[in-house]
Amino acid sequence: MQRLFPALVALAVIVGLLLSSVFIVRERDAALVFALGEVRGTITTPGLYFKLPPPFENVVFLDKRLQTIETKDPERIQTAEKKNLLIDSYVKWRISDPRLFYVTFGATDRGAVERLQAQIRDALNASVNVRTVKEVVSTERDAIMREVLTAVEARARPLGVEVIDVRLRRIDFAPEISESVYRRMEAERTQEANRLRATGAAESERIRAEAERQREELLADAYAQAQAIRGQGDGEAAAIYSDSYGKNPEFYRFYRSLEAYRSAFSQQSDTLVISPDSDFFKYWGKQGSPAAPAN
Repeated sequence: MQRLFPALVALAVIVGLLLSSVFIVRERDAALVFALGEVRGTITTPGLYFKLPPPFENVVFLDKRLQTIETKDPERIQTAEKKNLLIDSYVKWRISDPRLFYVTFGATDRGAVERLQAQIRDALNASVNVRTVKEVVSTERDAIMREVLTAVEARARPLGVEVIDVRLRRIDFAPEISESVYRRMEAERTQEANRLRATGAAESERIRAEAERQREELLADAYAQAQAIRGQGDGEAAAIYSDSYGKNPEFYRFYRSLEAYRSAFSQQSDTLVISPDSDFFKYWGKQGSPAAPAN
């Protein structure tokens, strides 16, 4: 039994050394192999690998998957108009160079997250400070994201970090300017409504004037046609009168007298003071009624 114990101890030591000399690199990890405190190699390909047992060689694993940094609180950033905006953003990143990343931040990604958040904040300030609220919110939002991505990517690359994407998730007005923005929008809407009302009133007046002009033209045309028809009728009547006068002048004079009687006595209240011997009663008979001329 005393002989087996040293053998068992030696076997256990050998098994322990073998187990400490074997490590597995998973698909999501990158491995840094250290020899006496210095980085001896970087392994990014998944598989089974061997190393010298500690303390001669040690292995540190880093997560090389795509990661997301989301801002807990929106960043307060001023525009070119000195208006405060609350901008909520997120960034997609991953470790591109495990050796550089470890030298810069160590074995955890907490330092990398803080550094990237500071860089995003600086890049956002640089892009938003030179733009108006309208440009930030609508017209140049994509341009701001491209500028921030370019700036952060260039500053993160020497740190062993690859920035994949930067997005502005939400942009809100700060509470102190929300009311002023609302008032300005209300004034703009009121001004636009007044402009549309004025345009409508002007158009209504134009249509009304055009309709009145067309009405006057129609009345003038109708009056001209009526006068033409009346003139034609008067001409035809004059021709008939002339023809009648040529055939029987005495009958024509009698007819004209009848017309004069009709015109003179058209109203019951009409009163005429005329001598009985006047030519006006030339064709009146003894009974007080007009008498037809003899043929």
